[in-house]
Amino acid sequence: MERKLEESLKNWKERATRHPLILRGARQVGKTYLVREFARKCFKHFIEVNFEEDASFVKFFESKNPNVICELLNSRFSVPVKDGETLLFLDELQAAEPYVFESLRYFYEKRPGLHVIAAGSLLEFMLSTAAQNPDKAFPMPVGRIEYMYLAPLDFDEFLLAAGKTGLVNFIGRYSVGDDMPEALHKELSLWLRRYLVVGGMPAAVKAYIESGLDDAQREQDAILSTYHDDFPKYGRRANAELLQKVFLSVPSQLGRKLIYSHIDPGVKSNELSKAFSRLELARIVAKVCHTSANGIPIGAQASAREFKPLFLDVGLACHAVGLRLDDFMDDESLMLANKGEICEQFVGQHLLYSGREYEAPAAYCWMREARNSSAEVDYVIQMGGDIIPVEVKSGATGSLKSLNFFLNEKKRDFAVRFNTDEPSLLPNAEAADSLGRKSRYSLLSLPMYMVCQLKRLVREAKGKCCQPPSPRLRRSRCGSVANDNSNYQ
Repeated sequence: MERKLEESLKNWKERATRHPLILRGARQVGKTYLVREFARKCFKHFIEVNFEEDASFVKFFESKNPNVICELLNSRFSVPVKDGETLLFLDELQAAEPYVFESLRYFYEKRPGLHVIAAGSLLEFMLSTAAQNPDKAFPMPVGRIEYMYLAPLDFDEFLLAAGKTGLVNFIGRYSVGDDMPEALHKELSLWLRRYLVVGGMPAAVKAYIESGLDDAQREQDAILSTYHDDFPKYGRRANAELLQKVFLSVPSQLGRKLIYSHIDPGVKSNELSKAFSRLELARIVAKVCHTSANGIPIGAQASAREFKPLFLDVGLACHAVGLRLDDFMDDESLMLANKGEICEQFVGQHLLYSGREYEAPAAYCWMREARNSSAEVDYVIQMGGDIIPVEVKSGATGSLKSLNFFLNEKKRDFAVRFNTDEPSLLPNAEAADSLGRKSRYSLLSLPMYMVCQLKRLVREAKGKCCQPPSPRLRRSRCGSVANDNSNYQ
């Protein structure tokens, strides 16, 4: 399977300012597979040390001299350890002693030419402990390590894994205003529905492509069971029963503000909040935090207490609530019947990891609650100095009342809508707030299968909106701008 992060790993390999790298992500998103493929393509030699499979490796790292460590590894694996030619991979690092993690500092300081990557399924708990209790934990090698974050396969990667390179190339070349061939729109919409149910967990994707949906769902069962089996490893204070309650509840609470009493009114919110935080550390769930969005950076105005939950993967979420592929295939309106939560999860998990590979994943929304009025924008993104609201509609149409309110209140003039219709650009849409005050804005409407191209297409659309109308542009039947001359066959 091709992963976009592999290109970032190649850049890391060639960088003169390279640090030992920690690859972060939830269990079973493909960290080990990615590193092995990277090593196979880019290095002459590869040493993989798995501390969970063989705890004896820990003793190799008792020395603070990386040259001594390398000599021991060379003796054990009979593999040359050469700067620039060997990749050393320390897997399941959370199962090792803290001094193994600390040794990354000495590799940076005394053996900077050697490429070192570390990963671990529950490594986040080790990193969190070190960050929150620096006096009680091992010294963090601050400034001597760097991070990259790996998510489940995104929609483009899913298409590539299925051999649909032509569809990925088409989406990547699509320009705002181009015609969308109906046949391609239907095919991409079909693959979108498949992704909603299969998701992006590598094992489930592989099983679906090789054997079909039943095997993919068996893999999803196994993944969910593995997460449950991990609960006792979350720390002494973690309550496995509460973790299970929250874990099972999140897929049914997607798309709306999380209220802990809806999980279990008999348990204190503080206890359920702690359980959610533990699942968040394991990267099984994430918060879409409310931001006032009055300026940039929008994260500085976010509230960790007001948030909507995201599950790790839309396929796992569908499996957890009992949705199957035929539910989406037989009747498109079932997307509407589920109030768009699944579609909002799909867009959200892509936006969560839409930043640079070394930036901690983050996603934001906007909520307004007043006595007789409420409004909510599904997502808010920041691009440079712009703040852009993003709405997700599970059908081809839908009200944009909350979006209009946001645009008027925040004095913004550009918005994005994801839906199931063909792409369009409406450069002179009208927004009206609850008091009837009107303003103009540009609305970029995109089919959900173009979510990976969001930022590129936003830049294109904003550029077009700032230009005088071109004679090559015509109005489509829905009032959007389209191009009469398609470049795609």
